[in-house]
Amino acid sequence: MNINISIRKKAIFVGILIIVAYSMLFGGVADAKWLTTLVDVISGLAVIGIAALMFPLFKISNKALSLGYLLLKILEGALMIASGLVFLSGSIEGWRSWIYNYPQTYVFIASASLFYVLLFKTNLVPRFISVWGLVACCTLLIVNLAKLFGVSYQALDILMILIVTNEVFLAIWLIVKGFKTTLVASASAETNKN
Repeated sequence: MNINISIRKKAIFVGILIIVAYSMLFGGVADAKWLTTLVDVISGLAVIGIAALMFPLFKISNKALSLGYLLLKILEGALMIASGLVFLSGSIEGWRSWIYNYPQTYVFIASASLFYVLLFKTNLVPRFISVWGLVACCTLLIVNLAKLFGVSYQALDILMILIVTNEVFLAIWLIVKGFKTTLVASASAETNKN
């Protein structure tokens, strides 16, 4: 019973942190530089928090992939925090856009892909969510590579909504339904035997 309570709370926290992490989309809209910086820092910390909460659940399935996921999420969060901090400096505030458009985007795609692979392997949530997330990551990669080569169409930009809707859906799922706790409990019991 105790493990179900902590796993349930973990699912709620992960869901909330996913939503908080997306607040960075609105950070650049604010006129106040300090507000944009604050939003970026909080978003970056949320990304790192998601990884810290998910790592113990994922490592049961695959330690190497889980460690890669954790390290990529830490890098992603650090890039978000850095983008907020450079925004405070008037001379280098353009770097915020560059960080989000290039290194952070590709680190996000890699970490999100690992996230959805690990969700699929652990079956912590219904598999359609994991498959949707993987398709969204592939779409995001294609759209960003196309832009890198100068191909930009509004239709391509619309495809990026797949990842946002997937992650918002996942966040709501985790807050309302949580993880499949029987799978977590049996995996934890298996790990404790070894």
